[in-house]
Amino acid sequence: MRRLLLILPASTYRAEEFIEAAESVGAEPIVATDPHPLLQMRLGDRFIDLTEATPETIAADASAHGPVHGVVSPDDGMVQLAGEVAERLGVAANPPWAVGATRNKSTFRRALAGVVPQPSFQVLEPGTDPRPDIERIGAPVVMKPLSRSGSQGVIRVDHPDDAIEVEQRIRRILAMCGADPNEPILIERFVPGPEVAVEGILVGGTLEVLATFDKPDPLDGPYFEETIYVAPSRLHPEVVSEIHRVVQEACTSLGLVEGPVHAELRVHGSTVVMIEMAARPIGGRCGTALRFGLGDAQEVLLARAALGLGIRDSDRLRGSVGSLMIPIPASGTLLAIDGVEEARAIPGITGVDITAHIGGRVLALPEGDRYLGFAYAATETPEETEAALRAAKATITVEVG
Repeated sequence: MRRLLLILPASTYRAEEFIEAAESVGAEPIVATDPHPLLQMRLGDRFIDLTEATPETIAADASAHGPVHGVVSPDDGMVQLAGEVAERLGVAANPPWAVGATRNKSTFRRALAGVVPQPSFQVLEPGTDPRPDIERIGAPVVMKPLSRSGSQGVIRVDHPDDAIEVEQRIRRILAMCGADPNEPILIERFVPGPEVAVEGILVGGTLEVLATFDKPDPLDGPYFEETIYVAPSRLHPEVVSEIHRVVQEACTSLGLVEGPVHAELRVHGSTVVMIEMAARPIGGRCGTALRFGLGDAQEVLLARAALGLGIRDSDRLRGSVGSLMIPIPASGTLLAIDGVEEARAIPGITGVDITAHIGGRVLALPEGDRYLGFAYAATETPEETEAALRAAKATITVEVG
C-alpha cells in the first residue's frame, strides 16, 4: 500500500478531508501536525507530533514503518517544511528554495522581474520615508507586508502623504499577529482591472489547470476583502489561455515543479499581470466548492498527484462552481449570524459553513486574516452560480458589537 504524509496545522479546516482523500486513492495516511489528542488516538503510530520536530525527525518518523510515497501540505505556513521533508524522503516535491520564493513577496517579485508582467515595485526598509518610492512608482500604490497572506495588512495608498500613516498601521498589524514589526514592506503600483484566480497542480513541471475563477466584485481598495469566486471564468478564451501561460511561466522561473499552485492575477487592458502566487491550494474552505470528474474533491486530486498517479483527463471541472467568503463587517465581538438556514435552501447553494464562534472576537480587514464562514454553489453556468452566491450573501446577516 502506498503511504502519504500529510503535514497540517492543527487549525486547518481540511484535515479530515485530506485523510479521507488519501484513503480513497488506496493510500495509508500519516499525519504530522500540532498536538491533537483525537487524531493521535485515531492514527496511533501514524501520528507525528510537530512539537520540536525537524525535517529530519519528521522524515525518520514517517518512514519508520515503511516507505513514504508522497508529501502534501495545504497550508502556506508549512509548505516549505513539506518540501524539506520530501527532499529527505526522496519523493517528488518542490525544492524548498522555490517554495520559499513564493512565501516572501520581495523575493517573489525579484525572481519574476523580466519574466512575466507584474506591478512596478519598491521594497521599503524600516526607518525609510516611503514617499519618494511612491513618487517614483506613481500613485495609486498598494502597500503590503512581505510575510502575511489573506489580504492582511494590504492597503491601497492614493497619495504619497498618506503612506507614513499606512506604514505605521501595517507595522502595528505585524506586531499584533506576532510577526516582526520591522520587516520590510512591499510597495507596488496598483493594477486596475478584473482579478482572477487560477487553481492548478504541477506534474513534472507542467501546469494542469483545475479551475480559473472570476472575482466579480471589484477589488479596488482601500482594503482587499475577497467575497465571491466563480468558475469557470467568463473572460474571453484567448485571455484565459494567456492567464494560464503567465502562471506556467512564473512556475518555471521560480523552480516550482510539483504539487498545488494558487495564483492571483489581474487583467489590465490586453496585459495579464501577476499579483501573487503560492505553492498550496486555495485557502480557507473555498476549495470545498470544487468537484472534478465524477465528484472527486480537490483533496483527492492533490493526493493522486503527490503519489505519482497523475491527473486524468476525466479530472476536470464540470458545470460551474463558486464560493462566497462571508465578510466581517467590523472588528468587535460576534453577536449573531442569522439567515444561514435560509441561505442553505437557496437553489444552487450546496452548503454553508460558519467557522467563527458567537461571542468570539473578530477582526475586519486589514487587521484580520479570516472570514466568518463560507457558502458554496454548483450550477450549470457561472451566471447561475454568481446569482446563487449573491442571494446567499444578501440572506445572511451579521451583528458585531
